[in-house]
Amino acid sequence: MLDKETNRNQTCGFIIRTVFITGLILGINVGSWASPQTGVEWPSALLQGLDKITARVSTIEAPLGLTVRFGTLDIVVKRCHKRPPEEPPETTAYIEIRERRQGENTQRLFSGWMFGSSPAVSAIEHPVYDVWVVDCIKVSSSE
Repeated sequence: MLDKETNRNQTCGFIIRTVFITGLILGINVGSWASPQTGVEWPSALLQGLDKITARVSTIEAPLGLTVRFGTLDIVVKRCHKRPPEEPPETTAYIEIRERRQGENTQRLFSGWMFGSSPAVSAIEHPVYDVWVVDCIKVSSSE
């Protein structure tokens, strides 16, 4: 009787370890499929910003690596990816947002990936401004 119970415990332990390791392997693969870096990198991002006080929505063109200003916010887009047309549409951008007020130190508000299809997934927390990614675009030639 004791041998049957020991054998059953060993079998259950083996199954649990196998399921756990399989889950880890699948989790790693799913993570690589869902990477925000899939697609084609573009030289500029098209963002929109909402000023909650005035209820105005502004369109912001942000070339990669350059700081653009929206109210008291400094926005730097580090990467912008857009999936090819044959795949489900998705635009992702790696964005850093800092707040700069006169006479105060700069405060980091956001640093991470924003998703065009789900702006609420990674939104900034600010009482006056909302910023979200709309698209990746070629640099404007209106200079």
